[in-house]
Amino acid sequence: MCPTPTPAGRHWDGSPRVTRRPRPLRVAGTSPSRLLRVGQSRCCRQCGNRIDLYQRTDQRPIALHPAELAAADVPESSRWHLSGGIAHPHGDGSAWCRIPHTLLCPRRTPTCNTAPGLEAIRRQLAVRTRRMIDTGNFTPAPATSTQPTTATDTDTGEPDRPVVQILLCRYLAEHPLNDLRCVAQTRHRHRCTHTVPAPNGPTGTWRLLPATTQHGQLALPDGLMAVYDLGKLPYSEQLRWRAQRCPTHAAAPGAAELALAGWQPFDPLLHATHIHTRLPHPQTRRQGRG
Repeated sequence: MCPTPTPAGRHWDGSPRVTRRPRPLRVAGTSPSRLLRVGQSRCCRQCGNRIDLYQRTDQRPIALHPAELAAADVPESSRWHLSGGIAHPHGDGSAWCRIPHTLLCPRRTPTCNTAPGLEAIRRQLAVRTRRMIDTGNFTPAPATSTQPTTATDTDTGEPDRPVVQILLCRYLAEHPLNDLRCVAQTRHRHRCTHTVPAPNGPTGTWRLLPATTQHGQLALPDGLMAVYDLGKLPYSEQLRWRAQRCPTHAAAPGAAELALAGWQPFDPLLHATHIHTRLPHPQTRRQGRG
């Protein structure tokens, strides 16, 4: 008797073989945030516990506790809710809300009186932090000095956190210009390794511009500051820089993001330590134009 071979699409007993395809992560086209949820979770540098990063309405990131809490236990000034991936600094009328991680971080001093339920969460996070330190899975970040610091430059003469002018608005970069990494997701579901400055594309120019203030702030003394101006670039190029994408992913707007853009709206009073009064040396500027 000749054995009957098992079809490729069935098991040895003849039952159908079902193959499940992994579902790709997608972001709705109407979502105000292109950031995937896998790119929102981080670990606090102070305590090592999980935090969720979200964008606020002013485009600044905020670290929230990953779990919802009863709104009755959270002070009204510390209640946050999410809508379309954007964090809003008030409750949404429900019995639950989100809370900033800074109020629960065991290595920070709370800025307001907290309810017993929040103190219990702080103790749980403190125990978890101690367990991670004892097992060697976490090393706390060194305490920041309270002494006033001054802006520092890299070996190439460029500021560590330069001020960039995009679309007539000034932003404080998270890293030096040549280290700004694309935040888009690749086809292999990893973060893109390309940088935002294009090797052969147009670049901005370093200029000395007045250190103006925002509306409603006290006036600063007249002075000039070094700003990397992108105002002469095409509108599409400025949008690409603002979205922190490489030229390849800028042409594919449907690609999701695995990290938040590192821009912060520049405030000359809050970011006074990052103000530079001298331009980078000519060698750096020639390299940036190349």
